[in-house]
Amino acid sequence: MQRALITGINGMDGSHLADLLLKKGYEVYGMERRTSSPNRTNTKHLEGKIIFLHGDLTDQNSLTRCLKQSNPCEVYNLGSQSFVGESWNTPEQTSDVTGLGVLRMLEATREYGAPVRFYQASSSEMFGRMVENPANENTPFYPRSPYGVAKLYGHWITKNYRESYDMFACSGILFNHESERRGIEFVTRKITDGVARIHLGLQDKIILGNLDSYRDWGYAPDYCEAMWLMLQQKKADDYVISTGETHSIRNFLDVAFQSIGIVEWASYVGQDPRFMRPAEVDVLRGDSTKAQTELGWKPKTPFVDLVDKMVKNDIKRLS
Repeated sequence: MQRALITGINGMDGSHLADLLLKKGYEVYGMERRTSSPNRTNTKHLEGKIIFLHGDLTDQNSLTRCLKQSNPCEVYNLGSQSFVGESWNTPEQTSDVTGLGVLRMLEATREYGAPVRFYQASSSEMFGRMVENPANENTPFYPRSPYGVAKLYGHWITKNYRESYDMFACSGILFNHESERRGIEFVTRKITDGVARIHLGLQDKIILGNLDSYRDWGYAPDYCEAMWLMLQQKKADDYVISTGETHSIRNFLDVAFQSIGIVEWASYVGQDPRFMRPAEVDVLRGDSTKAQTELGWKPKTPFVDLVDKMVKNDIKRLS
């Protein structure tokens, strides 16, 4: 039986990836930080189906223990401080977890000795101020946040371990992807939760930051399939995963409010400078031609369907 260890199991991607691997017959181990009350909002349905292990990307000994306990064929490193806005408030912690945490996980995997296939969750935020649009695997990086810089370290150290130690280690450069399990602090979920509350009469307004940034948005379960495909190849390589389409925050609001029958939404939305980034990323758009050609992967869920799924789920949850 194939065994997989997933760091960041309680996050959106970790929970969707666990669902996928269970369907494929894997024995799944999920790493979570030890806290007084684990946040298993996304993984409650997985209790009894996967094995939860305690580990922390800032503590290499705990990573070594997790590898020994899980004896994995595949490691998916999805754990990080993943909120871009927060990375300006906690740049040191973000660098330690999101950047050096990758090094610790790679080193633990290397010292483990047995052949393990390693996946690193890289990010489109590494492109930041896009040098070319759309960005592919050869586009120069220009990160615009402590998060983007930390992810770039994780990306390069993964490539370095692959070339230095002949490890099967690859990175998926995933552009923005969302689902019903996205954390409430992220702008997309803030919108769909707010729209659901307005629909149910629980809230009058949604307060946001910049409405004019454009992103390449896909559906998280589709992107988790790409992660798995990368580890099934004969040779490790890095891949951009994206839809190739961009939509602005205003476009996201258009679709979200249309889900509840509102076309003119301006009176329901306010802006607050506190939610503006110190260095804004105006547009992110990816070219996933390589992944589509070599992995046989393509996005399945249209943007409108993705937003509609999130709004309907939040209405159901709040009802």
